[in-house]
Order: sequence, then C-alpha cells, then structure tokens
Amino acid sequence: MNTDNYDNYNSMKIDHIAIWVTDLEKMRDFYLTYFDTESNALYCNPKNQFTSYFIRFKQGGCRIELMHRPDITALFEEQGSFLGLTHLAIALDGRDAVDALTRRFRTDGFTIAGEPRTSGDGYYESVILDPEGNRIELVAG
Repeated sequence: MNTDNYDNYNSMKIDHIAIWVTDLEKMRDFYLTYFDTESNALYCNPKNQFTSYFIRFKQGGCRIELMHRPDITALFEEQGSFLGLTHLAIALDGRDAVDALTRRFRTDGFTIAGEPRTSGDGYYESVILDPEGNRIELVAG
C-alpha cells in the first residue's frame, strides 16, 4: 500500500484537455474568436508530423491542446474506436452571457445542439458544436 501523504496534493487541478482535430488552424481560430483566449506559437514535430497549439483562457484555468497528425484517422481506425471526452464545459458570466453567445453561434452558422435551459442538476446551459462536431456546453458560472 502506498503510504504517501496525500495532503501534499491539495493543489491538484486539470492542466489541459487535448483534442485531436482535422483542421488545426480552423479549430484554433474558432477558440480564439469565440472565447477569451490566446494561443502559443505552432509546435511542430517534423519526425511524426505532429502539430499542436495550446489555447489559454486569459482568466487562467485549464488549457485546451489542439493536436493534429496527418495519419491520425488511420491510427484510430487501426486501433479501434475510442470512448472519451463527451463535452467541454466553458463557464460564462451568467445566464445573459450564455444566451448572448448562443445567439452569436446561431447567427454565425454553428449547430446549436441544446437550447439554453436549466438542466436537471441545476445548471443553466446551452450546447453548441464546434467546427468538427465536438460538443461545447456554455454554462452560467
């Protein structure tokens, strides 16, 4: 049995969430356009053609790593389908902000997968799909 003192781990937090994407630049532009974020410079590993960006929220917190490899679809097919991330929830400054950003996504032609509502567990949220179909919950914080 591990006898480490877990009190030393009080500052644990999620550092980042990684998402494989088909169009790295389009996805970077999406997160920079619609959320209060900034990006690092493109990282490229020429050996395996892996490229990525880290998207940082200006207010801090968890980062999003957008990742791309030309052969990623073939690798997924070879290894079988993956179960994983169901959605990414982004906290906004209240119900009015959720409503306004949902309207902006609708106006800009994005799919609204869930209209603004109060969920059964008490969250006021809407759900939109990013350019590659990933579900993003907009949650009143």
